[in-house]
Amino acid sequence: MGGIKDKVAIIGMGCSRFGERFDTSREDLILEAMQEALDNAGLTIGDIDAFWFGSFYEMHGTALSSVIKPDFKPVTRIENNCCTGADALRNAAYSIAAGEYKVVMAIGMEKLKDNGFSGNPFNNLYRDNTEPSFGGPASFSLLVPAYANKYGVSYEDIREAMVHVSYKNHYHGSLNPKALYRKEIPLEQIRKSPMICEPYLTIMDCSGVSDGAACAILTSAENAKSFPMDPMYIKAAEIVSSSGVGLYETSYDYTTVLETEVASKRAYEKAGITNPLEQLDVVELHDCFSITEIVLYEALGLSPRGQGWRDSLDGKYTLQGKLPVNTDGGLKAMGHPVGASGIRMVYESWLQFHGMAGKRQLNDPRLGMAHCLGGKPWNNVSSVTIVGRDLG
Repeated sequence: MGGIKDKVAIIGMGCSRFGERFDTSREDLILEAMQEALDNAGLTIGDIDAFWFGSFYEMHGTALSSVIKPDFKPVTRIENNCCTGADALRNAAYSIAAGEYKVVMAIGMEKLKDNGFSGNPFNNLYRDNTEPSFGGPASFSLLVPAYANKYGVSYEDIREAMVHVSYKNHYHGSLNPKALYRKEIPLEQIRKSPMICEPYLTIMDCSGVSDGAACAILTSAENAKSFPMDPMYIKAAEIVSSSGVGLYETSYDYTTVLETEVASKRAYEKAGITNPLEQLDVVELHDCFSITEIVLYEALGLSPRGQGWRDSLDGKYTLQGKLPVNTDGGLKAMGHPVGASGIRMVYESWLQFHGMAGKRQLNDPRLGMAHCLGGKPWNNVSSVTIVGRDLG
């Protein structure tokens, strides 16, 4: 498989402020993100040849075209659980690599806070009603005892490692004016937060639901230099869907995410990455729950097996650490408007590469990764997108 390394470039990105945007409409969120991206690229909506629209709940491409009025151009609506935005970006990238269009847009949006529900509003049962119907917190809480038992980690140590994940991401979010939660939370307050999946997950272990939109404009690498801002090159865009057998196979031990392992290995190979911890400069990963982030350190090859909890305690993934992770606050503090998150994660690399990340700016980052995970640990869709400042 050849991949699309350095064939496609991002020439503009935008992101709305994430949050409980009761003062804004779906249309406002789309325009807020889209206009920033267009301004980056020095383009108007008429310069875009085709659109990929990612949304978990908006059911048709007309949800976008009725807002932006693209003059009867193609709009493809994408939905792939929490990988929706990443898949919209991936499909847009492959359309450029195929030579079908000159300039395209990928945009993700979700308006969740006006609907009167908390978390996902529905939970589809398996078609014969045999799949357990418990939701996200219960599903991911299973990782905690499985991980602790396998690696001989005490309950007190794994809880403290999870507390440090939440603290880190809220601290990063406090530096981000577009985050849902923009306040540093003291460690002791996180430790004392109420349990929701006793004894494993507290409220502070769970990411926030928010409204928001994010946007990317893409063109070919050959065409990219003609635009105002330095391009960001796509090195790999991989996505893996589960076969669903993890729930039934005794070989799955609830201490990893197999789909993420496969997606990252394929992405690393295509991007030419042999040591992600040393080669990557900024990582956004799917911290739907604090234990998920710890498990993903290992699934993505950043921490050795059984050491993710220790790396969390040691500050390996803070702004000042070996490899900063979720520098914008992640799902935990930035919020999770499902269709937008996969593009929002790439937006953080865009800001970092262009020196526009403000108080959380890193020193000369050149290679970034965005990881999304939609579903449950044993049955999910996982995506890995790798972007860089340089060709080659």
